[in-house]
Amino acid sequence: MLRSTLLVVALGAIVALSSASGIAYDGYKIFEVVPQTQEQLDFLFDLSKYEEFYDFLALKKIPNHVARVMVNPNEEENFLTSLDSLNLSYRVLNENVGKTIEREFQLSKLKRNLAPFSGKGRLSTERYYSHAEINAYIEDLAERYPERVVVQQVGKSYEGRDMKTITITNGDGRKMKNVIFMDGGFHAREWISPAAVLYVIEQLVENFEENAELLADYDWVILPMVNPDGYEHTQTGTLARMWRKTRQPYTFAGKTCYGADPNRNFGFHWNEEGASNNPCVDTYAGPKAFSENETIIVRDLMHSLRGRGVMYLTIHSYGNYLLYPWGWTSDLPDTWPDLDEVARAGGDAIYEATGTVYSVGSATNVLYVAAGASDDYAFYAGFPISITMELPGGGLTGFDPPASKIDPYVKETWIGIRAMAKKVVEKYPTERPEFL
Repeated sequence: MLRSTLLVVALGAIVALSSASGIAYDGYKIFEVVPQTQEQLDFLFDLSKYEEFYDFLALKKIPNHVARVMVNPNEEENFLTSLDSLNLSYRVLNENVGKTIEREFQLSKLKRNLAPFSGKGRLSTERYYSHAEINAYIEDLAERYPERVVVQQVGKSYEGRDMKTITITNGDGRKMKNVIFMDGGFHAREWISPAAVLYVIEQLVENFEENAELLADYDWVILPMVNPDGYEHTQTGTLARMWRKTRQPYTFAGKTCYGADPNRNFGFHWNEEGASNNPCVDTYAGPKAFSENETIIVRDLMHSLRGRGVMYLTIHSYGNYLLYPWGWTSDLPDTWPDLDEVARAGGDAIYEATGTVYSVGSATNVLYVAAGASDDYAFYAGFPISITMELPGGGLTGFDPPASKIDPYVKETWIGIRAMAKKVVEKYPTERPEFL
């Protein structure tokens, strides 16, 4: 009965809740619940399908794990009634998400104004940087280290922003080395992702001597920002802070809704389970595979590295996960032990260094089904190792770690990435194995 009621309400209100900017979160609350039975867990997963009303910030596939959900105030009464009917206890973590986002957003804006980046020198880990500042930083690295760094414009976003890769080598002039391809900033609200990628770039370039072994037989190709339009949009105001998608407009029921989820837009099992055909929700797969400029760019980079690309690593947040294919099915690929070995190398290194625990496994079995994702596509396209790294959460929603958390988070992330890269170098030292 509840599912039918929710469906009717969702269909009736879906357009009203969408806007060009995002959502004003005044009155939204964050609830924490711990499902103890399979029935309670199934109920929460059913709710997660109604993205217009429920934004699950944490939800695991097994009982007795904490789930956190942000609830639209128009649906709060139904939500609480349903919890009571299932004897599912809860607590309120935040009474007004909008006010908290406003406070944290203004603090981030103040830090940026107090410490502008000149375009030269190192970036600090004291604040988050704009897309333009990120491009300026990698361009400066290319000027300062021309023998080891090449920056290339690989395309433009829908709104015309320059998308650039940085290729990092050891400067020995060898061609056709194996490659680790890494990206960040798929989802606009995940600010910690490009911050972590920038720290990796710094370690490989500016701390080269300490990391020379990672570049002896490998080049690194890094796209720091996959979704610059969405990322910049999240920095325009609190209304947009939790924006996830790209910014290309689409028409639905006579109204314009913006963006597709770039991590559901890849042309491998596109628009299957875990994706939506509704342009007004966060997991919209797009009108067709590779409808977004940004995913076309990532796809073409993957194909350009065929025969050289050994590892694809994409950085997201949040949840402390190291995930590998498949995301479209619970089935495992034949070479899943290789994927698992590399992912566990990263998780083990982080645990030994900081005590932080990462869950490791295939995306569908550990987290949820997400068809049309970049990691599945990379594996399908020929990368024998393809991993999504979901970084720890922070702040109110988990997607907004305060600036004070940037430094410990990115340093911890580097420990895991370095360990995974070392394992890849060991497993695939010179010649490529046959695959796909």
